Amino acid sequence: MNQTTNILVVDDEEVVRLSYLRALAGESCNVELVKNGRDALQRMGQHPFDVVLLDQRMPGMDGMSVLRTIKEKWPESEVIMITGYPAVEAAKEAVTLGAYDYLAKPIGPDDVVNAANGAMMHKKWMLRCDQKTPHIAIH
Repeated sequence: MNQTTNILVVDDEEVVRLSYLRALAGESCNVELVKNGRDALQRMGQHPFDVVLLDQRMPGMDGMSVLRTIKEKWPESEVIMITGYPAVEAAKEAVTLGAYDYLAKPIGPDDVVNAANGAMMHKKWMLRCDQKTPHIAIH
């Protein structure tokens, strides 16, 4: 990641949040940690993040609900859904809602970094395409 990337980690397990933080340390990114969906949406409202690493199963608001809200309010943010309970239907739903990727736990440090890098490259590519696309008004 060349420029500073802002990453939000959303997981109800502290050990998971801290392992992602350690994996991303030194990768030219600012990482913030929250433990639930409500806190994630509150932080996004204060300062949208480039990439969100989002746990699917959490108490209260689940990851799919958080994903849906993020993509509605902050469509330029890339979301990586991460779950300890992978299922094909859930993966399809996540991608349909706009997730960049769907990963099954446990994921190692390299997987975390690669997923975040891939999401950021995708975001930059999408922004570049949006800037190059001519906006034509048809009356």
